[in-house]
Amino acid sequence: MVSNFASPNLSQALVFDKPETVSRHGVVATQNRAASEAGIQVLREGGNAIDAAVAAALVLTVTEPWMSSLGGGGALLSYSAKSGTVKAVDFSMISPATLDPDSYGVLKGRDADLFGWPKVVDDRNVLGAPSVAVPGVVAGLSTALAQLGTRSWADILQPAIEHARQGFQVDWYASLMIAQAAPDLQKFSSSAADFLPGGHTPFAEPPTPGAQPVRLSRQRLLATLERLASAGPQDFYEGEIAASIVADVQAEGGYLSMQDMRQYRAKILEPAASWYRGQQVCVVPGLNGGPTLQAALAGLAQRYTPGATIDAQTFVAHAASIYAATQERLATMGDHGGESCTTHLSVVDAQGNMVALTQTLLSSFGSRLTLGQSGLLMNNGVMWFDPVPGRPNSIGPGKRPLCNFCPVLVLGDKGNYALGGSGGRKIMPALLGLISFLTDHGLSLRDALNHPRIDVSGNPWITADHRMPPVVLDALAKVLPVVRAERTVLPVNFTIALGVGEHNGQKFGATESSMPWAEALAQT
Repeated sequence: MVSNFASPNLSQALVFDKPETVSRHGVVATQNRAASEAGIQVLREGGNAIDAAVAAALVLTVTEPWMSSLGGGGALLSYSAKSGTVKAVDFSMISPATLDPDSYGVLKGRDADLFGWPKVVDDRNVLGAPSVAVPGVVAGLSTALAQLGTRSWADILQPAIEHARQGFQVDWYASLMIAQAAPDLQKFSSSAADFLPGGHTPFAEPPTPGAQPVRLSRQRLLATLERLASAGPQDFYEGEIAASIVADVQAEGGYLSMQDMRQYRAKILEPAASWYRGQQVCVVPGLNGGPTLQAALAGLAQRYTPGATIDAQTFVAHAASIYAATQERLATMGDHGGESCTTHLSVVDAQGNMVALTQTLLSSFGSRLTLGQSGLLMNNGVMWFDPVPGRPNSIGPGKRPLCNFCPVLVLGDKGNYALGGSGGRKIMPALLGLISFLTDHGLSLRDALNHPRIDVSGNPWITADHRMPPVVLDALAKVLPVVRAERTVLPVNFTIALGVGEHNGQKFGATESSMPWAEALAQT
């Protein structure tokens, strides 16, 4: 059975496309052009891939607030071209140590957010302070910079500080993202003050001589960033910033404590490494999408012998491999995740060092709670847990949840790649497709990103790009029911993927064509 969710109103002649960025030096690819520019500037000034990635990630906490915040979490992978080694940094969120699972009582029905969990009393696992987990972004980025970078923490914060000083410029995409979250943002006075001036979604004004673009003030966040630069990253976990975060979260009924903040540590780990068609695939070990991606690739290696073209059998093998790995994840880890508001960036520098970094608030605008003192938008990491007791991923105190982010490095004679994406459970299926297109069929990174692909992310059906021919759809329908859908700005039916690569000394990068802000920029 093939169902059609492609809109009859959207132009079928519209073509999304972006050129592949090529350089003999470095390339930075992010989901926001301002962040890519910040990373490129760091490379121009002599910084390495980690320096550029951290600078870009910090800028994203200002310029992409629905995806990124110092109040979020994430993970990264770093490849050293000189030593040929890979390191992983896990800075995922942890539930507060005093969290009371009994306070998240389960009701009839399902929540309306990303995961479709059983509904919880007052949406406590989704909205507001009770949904806040211990944030890891500052620990993760500062640890990576100290251990693997070359620049100082204070210097690398300067681009983010400057963006906060200027304020957040509103364009049509920003208005769209704010509007879809406005009903929840209005529930919190600080969030409404920051993102809904006058109680309304902000819109860009028509260009007028002498006028200024519409900007949202980020003055409280600016003060926090300046404090981080002068006092150092530990202030976020032990000092004035930590105290303000805890006070504001507790005043709103959350569980976060100073002990939680003081005890938080980002973890530097050896990657989980596997092989696919002679290429090494490195992921972050643990409770994220990486191990499931490796399992899916192992299944694909057994099921699929690449032919001369990408055809129906290609996608049938993709679907079967993804579905089998996802079902194993559901059975053993308890994840029921859907899409999330995550952001990914990838960097390659002139020496061939690479970084794949993903950070997230979980939902769009996270908990929707902006803290009054610090101006930080906080995560809703508690929502990653299953509210039903007694399951592998059930809510509990002091736990790392099962996450969906999946930064990946693919290394070998066919080229080195740093890949990732945003979109929750859709990330892993997209990355399997990309790796297969690159490795099995020799597509360029740009062509691999633009090629029609499928999503099989745990639901008992396949979502297929509406551009796929009937012969492919019919073959897929013999595996699972098929739903045709477009790659649009909203809803995000397929992962927003991007990556950078290096082969024979040439560096290149590309981003999702349907994402209006995403950009790969070259160091010149």
